[in-house]
Amino acid sequence: MAWVESLQKAIDYMEAHLLEPITIEDIAKQAHVSAFHFQRLFIILTDVSVKEYVRRRRMTLAAQELASSDCKIIDLAYKYGYDTPEAFAKAFRKQHGVTPSEARKGLGKLQSYNRLTIQVNLKGAEPMNYQLVERKGFQIVGVKERFNCDGDLGLSLDIGHF
Repeated sequence: MAWVESLQKAIDYMEAHLLEPITIEDIAKQAHVSAFHFQRLFIILTDVSVKEYVRRRRMTLAAQELASSDCKIIDLAYKYGYDTPEAFAKAFRKQHGVTPSEARKGLGKLQSYNRLTIQVNLKGAEPMNYQLVERKGFQIVGVKERFNCDGDLGLSLDIGHF
């Protein structure tokens, strides 16, 4: 389970450095994998890219701060890594559906993306009812991908998309 711990360490690193410029290489180092493999694994597990996760988390924190303080919008833009208030407002509107000014006035609902945590659930201990049925031959078309998961267990994972 070393890979689960490594992935959680990378997520913890992202969370600890949300207000700083971070690169995928910095994050991947925490998981002891290449940036390429970390991005692929992260997308497979979360259905969002690392960049999108960081953006969503930053916008969540920015919205919370906007709602609970009198901080200027321009100061929030710089604090959360945006070069201009316009770029910040565009990203804010994309996530929350309202501008920062509208959010400050209490218009609309803000979207919150919580911090990721890794949980492992093992399934299969319960008996499975099944029935064998004989059918005529047919074709299946799909994509097969193979992933090697380095770790203590020497696991490999086949994912088929049909």
